[in-house]
Amino acid sequence: MKNISVKKSFLYACLCALFLVSCKKEIEKISDTFKDTVSASEIPEAEKDSVKKDSVPVVKKESAPPMMQENGFYNAFVLPKDKKMRDSLYAEFSKKYDEKERTAILALNRLDSKSKWNADTLVVPAKIDTTLMAYSPFPMQLDVLSGVKKFVIFSYPIQAFAVYSNGSLIKWGPTSMGKKTAQTTRGLTFANWKKKLSISTVSSEWKLPYNFNIHNIGGIGWHEYTLPGYPASHSCLRLLRKDAQWLYSYADTWILNPGGATTKARGTAVMVFGDYNWGGRRPWKKLLDDPNANNISVEELTKLLEPDVQKMLKEQSNREKVSDSIKTAKAMATPIQNERTSDTLSK
Repeated sequence: MKNISVKKSFLYACLCALFLVSCKKEIEKISDTFKDTVSASEIPEAEKDSVKKDSVPVVKKESAPPMMQENGFYNAFVLPKDKKMRDSLYAEFSKKYDEKERTAILALNRLDSKSKWNADTLVVPAKIDTTLMAYSPFPMQLDVLSGVKKFVIFSYPIQAFAVYSNGSLIKWGPTSMGKKTAQTTRGLTFANWKKKLSISTVSSEWKLPYNFNIHNIGGIGWHEYTLPGYPASHSCLRLLRKDAQWLYSYADTWILNPGGATTKARGTAVMVFGDYNWGGRRPWKKLLDDPNANNISVEELTKLLEPDVQKMLKEQSNREKVSDSIKTAKAMATPIQNERTSDTLSK
């Protein structure tokens, strides 16, 4: 009995020992977990930030709106075919740019406000200059024209005109020249007569505001009319109204001999040159790839104009002499007219 009692006591002691070891491990495990939790909560803010900085941040890059694709100096304002979407985008376009800015943007795309729907993409400068001078494809100075007081040039390749005074560029803008089947005559010519509102010889329904003729027999001139974004006229040179008005006042007309059958003096020199890339990409869209894509070099224009400069100067000199003689004749006629009027009144 005594042996059995000893054995029971030994087994009991072993069980107690195992229980105590197990409890100790569990307590140590809980203690370690607690320490980890406390140490994490006690990390200073600076250390937490450093931990975050060491991790790779997820950067959310904002993409450009779908209608505007940024491309440096010029951006593309893309217009969808769906009419509702186009209306919506043009509403945003009108909010972003004021009237003068919209006119400038459309001018760069050879469009007027009536024809803005013709475009699938508008070329938009990153910075808007409503005078357009910042985007001129024509040289600012042409020494070959230094002696020519007034000169107007039209470029078929880029559908644009420019005005030079003694070789300095003073204005440029968009145009729509003769379509492929009715192209505008190239070469040097001179401004003839002008009329504030002419009726087209092609159709009596076509009203031509601020018309300035440059080919009397051919009936070709510049005037205000729709700019659809490509060469579309029946050989005339279409302009925006503000440009047509400006040129109407700027250019000089011819001076005719008594009776009007012959020309005594020619008007402002005008040049039309080059050829359009018929069926190709619109030249102004190339600006999205290269902001200098439409630029015409000084060398190119000098080579083009040099053969005709002497003729321009000769006609300019003749016109000045004729104008001076007319002014002198009028000045001499005024006292005689006044004297006759005085005699008539005294009688």
